[in-house]
Amino acid sequence: MPKMKTKSSCKKRFKVTASGRVKSAQAGKQHGMIKRSNKFLRNARGTTTLSAPDEKIIKSMMPYAR
Repeated sequence: MPKMKTKSSCKKRFKVTASGRVKSAQAGKQHGMIKRSNKFLRNARGTTTLSAPDEKIIKSMMPYAR
């Protein structure tokens, strides 16, 4: 069997944690910070883990991620 391909976009944007969850950057911080509340900016720092349905989609695109 040939090797399965990993989606390049997923490879760049997501990492799989040791427990198998998918880690990603917080959404909504590319531009327009002035109109966002301070609470939003504070809560959107760092990274977050995806929800289970989103995780399933990403894992299907990254067959070799463990």
